[in-house]
Amino acid sequence: MRLCAVSVDLDEIPNYYGIHGLGEPEGEARTLVYDVAIDRLTALARGLSIPLTLFAIGSDLSRPSAAAKLKAAAELGFEIANHTLDHRYDLVRLAPDEMRRQVTEGARAIERATGTAPVGFRAPGYTVTDELLAIVAETGAAYDSSVFPCPAYFAAKTAKITAISLLGRESRSIVDTPMVLSAPRQPYRVGRPYWKKGRGLLELPIQVTRGLRLPFFGTSITLASLGMGKRLARACVGDSLVNLELHGIDVLDQGDGLRSLAKHQPDVRVPSETKIERLRAAIGELASAGYSFVTLRAAAANQGAA
Repeated sequence: MRLCAVSVDLDEIPNYYGIHGLGEPEGEARTLVYDVAIDRLTALARGLSIPLTLFAIGSDLSRPSAAAKLKAAAELGFEIANHTLDHRYDLVRLAPDEMRRQVTEGARAIERATGTAPVGFRAPGYTVTDELLAIVAETGAAYDSSVFPCPAYFAAKTAKITAISLLGRESRSIVDTPMVLSAPRQPYRVGRPYWKKGRGLLELPIQVTRGLRLPFFGTSITLASLGMGKRLARACVGDSLVNLELHGIDVLDQGDGLRSLAKHQPDVRVPSETKIERLRAAIGELASAGYSFVTLRAAAANQGAA
């Protein structure tokens, strides 16, 4: 059976300012993902009749309206998974006790908001270590979905962080080891080191295409033409699991109050209607290829049964 899971990282807007080494956004821009993006994502998912897996940051849920939005999404049948307590990009550089706190307290915040403990985990910035994955496994998680073995993304991220530094700013983002690029494209049990197969936690890697391992995720789809997004989707057809990862910002644009961010992030300059059209077309390409759409929890369970 061919499965596709569409997940969304609900990173709020201050995280993107942090990536670019900018000061904090002001006013309503700070909370656009929960205030605006979730509703657009829900409409997209319902229009396509697909479930979503939402990776939530625990500290965002201290806002009652955000917690209510997440609970409503869970009641629609969406899976809610753990994206840590504070979305620290330097999570893997923290002391073990603080890493553990970020994982466990993120999960507890989600359980308080939705009534259900999460079983999935995704690290900020896709950056993990053996130590972090061991902590995630200790918490009883059914799967991790952080490994992104994509040379083009790795090169672009490294270049961006370097460019920001040359401009006299400091990005909060960090670069993973290049060894991650040798990790399997498809689900596997992690070994030590984590980019090799073993008998550990189930890993559901972020989707890359066959061959060149081009990124097939929200940014590449929304920045590409409609036709190119479809071609990226077709380059994934044949995989047993297509793990399509989006971000809340993938359905936002500068007209939502992000004009200052648009100067630094080109995808924000693409109109949200165009982005949604491109996402719908890419997902539709997979549906036409016979993929069934499931949550990552269901995809993980299917791997266990295989």
